[in-house]
Amino acid sequence: MPYTVGVADLLEFAASGTEAHGVPPADAHLLADTLVTAELWGHPSHGMLRLPWYLSRIASGATAAVAAPEVVSDNGAVLVVDGRDGLGQVLTDRAVTWGVQRARRHGISAVAVRDSGHFGTAAYFTRKAAEQGCVALLATNASPAMAPWGGREKRIGTNPWSIAAPGGRYGTVVMDIANTAVARGKIYHAKERGEAIPDGWAADADGAPTTDPRRAVEGLILPMAGHKGYAISFMFDVLAGVLTGSAFGSAVVGPYRPTGRSGVGHLLICVDIRSMADPAEFAERMEVLIEETKSTPTAPGAEEIFVPGEPETRTAERLRTEGITLVDDTWASLARIADATAVP
Repeated sequence: MPYTVGVADLLEFAASGTEAHGVPPADAHLLADTLVTAELWGHPSHGMLRLPWYLSRIASGATAAVAAPEVVSDNGAVLVVDGRDGLGQVLTDRAVTWGVQRARRHGISAVAVRDSGHFGTAAYFTRKAAEQGCVALLATNASPAMAPWGGREKRIGTNPWSIAAPGGRYGTVVMDIANTAVARGKIYHAKERGEAIPDGWAADADGAPTTDPRRAVEGLILPMAGHKGYAISFMFDVLAGVLTGSAFGSAVVGPYRPTGRSGVGHLLICVDIRSMADPAEFAERMEVLIEETKSTPTAPGAEEIFVPGEPETRTAERLRTEGITLVDDTWASLARIADATAVP
């Protein structure tokens, strides 16, 4: 039987359970907030089901409970940081702070983070930069999930990326996508629910199409848009892995494995809008683009046109009142954390 939990209660539990693993209070709250926010946006694939994964990696020593990043090189607009196996959420949040500060000083900035970990939803961080007057692009790499186009072994990650920008009176517009047909977390979420996955999402270990999430987890996630998804994912590994000096390709370890250095790399690029345009004029132009887009006549079966990020905003408004519903397997995993940490 699914359980519905209030947002504040879920946030407090996740933060307290993380703090019980030696993570400083502010960092524990940040990790918890990224997970609860994903739930609010309607993406449980990146929500509470991942908390046990992160905590298991901290418990094994694969992830450092206390993030202690080191600057590798600092060229003003370009900063390279070694994350030293810290929590990806904590390191990326700091990258946003550095990136916005340097974009304001130089007009544009690039912050490279190496030897980090999975950071959850990329949009959580690009939204922060957009709210501070930047257009931001964040790329990361991930453990192998898809085969190169024409291959049948996992060698390429989903390597998600996000772009966010201020949208004037419409708030923030933001896209956040993996380069596979679906994010791997959605397959894990289907597995927890005991539901089949749609055709076109995945193949089994032999390369045969499958709708069984268990076989998909052991097999391959298919690229979005065929060969185009593979090519985009490959190039984002160049940016997030090779260029940053982090792990890349099959050397990246995913968050669902309790041991092994993750080696995830991130690249954050921030453009200070004031360096290119008057912010008020930019906001007006964004509003025109949004209004033109939303006024498009709808196709049969569609009630409204949404711009990127709008469905998540709508869902969050609703779930803040209704609460967040957790499936049985996720609830059971949280109960195990409660037993292990004595957090109610």
